[in-house]
Amino acid sequence: MTSKKVYLPQIKVPATYMRGGTSKGVFFNLTDLPDSAQTAGSARDALLLRVIGSPDPYGKQTDGMGGATSSTSKTVIVAKSEMADHDVDYLFGQVAIDKPFVDWSGNCGNLSAAVGSFAIASGLVDASRIPENGIAVVRIWQKNIGKTIIAHVPITNGEVQETGDFELDGVTFPAAEVQVEFMDPADGEGAMFPTGNLVDDLVVPTDVVAGGVLNATMINAGIPTVFINAKDLGYTGAELQEAINGDEKALAMFESIRAHGAVKMGLIKHIDEAAGRQHTPKVAIVAEPVDYISSSGKPISADEIDLNVRALSMGKLHHAMMGTAAVAIGTAAAIPGTLVSLAAGDVERESVHFGHPSGTLRVGAQASKLDGEWKVNKAVMSRSARVLMEGWVRVPADSL
Repeated sequence: MTSKKVYLPQIKVPATYMRGGTSKGVFFNLTDLPDSAQTAGSARDALLLRVIGSPDPYGKQTDGMGGATSSTSKTVIVAKSEMADHDVDYLFGQVAIDKPFVDWSGNCGNLSAAVGSFAIASGLVDASRIPENGIAVVRIWQKNIGKTIIAHVPITNGEVQETGDFELDGVTFPAAEVQVEFMDPADGEGAMFPTGNLVDDLVVPTDVVAGGVLNATMINAGIPTVFINAKDLGYTGAELQEAINGDEKALAMFESIRAHGAVKMGLIKHIDEAAGRQHTPKVAIVAEPVDYISSSGKPISADEIDLNVRALSMGKLHHAMMGTAAVAIGTAAAIPGTLVSLAAGDVERESVHFGHPSGTLRVGAQASKLDGEWKVNKAVMSRSARVLMEGWVRVPADSL
């Protein structure tokens, strides 16, 4: 007689499903996580993978909260801050869709806009810092990259104001505007330009580009990003998702560029390590402004933008623009001589308005040169955020 296998029941974990900017993810209060997941490690990763529904060989994340895109396969952990002069600590986990992997190497700029709202609603911000009506300034310590983010959250009658008339290209419905400041966005562990150059010759395989060399601006600001001229890869810079995501050869080309850029930036030692660091660096193409029709059917005129940018995230062309990549764009645009600045006319500027597949976005940044090194005090952009669902997520107890 064989014994029947005993299956453990599911456990309930308090969670909030939120949209921030053009992304959405599952938010947790650190102290609500199971004890084994309150510290970094395999138990935490296993929990988040199961919550999102990864790894999924079908690429759908049907058995989890993920939406089968890099923009919707995300998790956030928030806690009262251990840092002086900060309200909360914010940790971001980018969950791979088809692999058992959570990437902790970078931030999500879009979800940063939701952290302040979540922190206030969760009681993690001191009540004395929240006005009855007005703007609550939430000081966020971004633990992945060791940087400060300031979120300006609208408050009405003592509660977070989520509804409003602020429209963000890439998001269907309007909501309340949340201004987000990314303070000192350059990499805290190294120079803004890790190679010391505004433009480098990036050596890549000859099957990527004839001659095996591409001009590249590699910058650590917001998130490590490799910028390439669109025309050098045969693009106009006005492409929509299907033009690249439906082309396996193009995706392999971009991944090769990303891997070689990561080595050049000192993020990894060998291109083989890039598979274990999918979230960073990003790779983006830039081009002078041209007219195009966005993915929503909205006409974008070359006269209303300074340049076009298309960026890839987790191996696919993003449907709009990652918030952290927008910081990199704004920072690079403010520094004359970068490929981003050159595409935008190479003039001094404190903000840049760029086109992306879903429409346009403006981001501000002020750059200055001190002792031969470029420095940006902060980058600023407006986003919106709102709670989609709150309660508990359930996962099988044996998944931890």
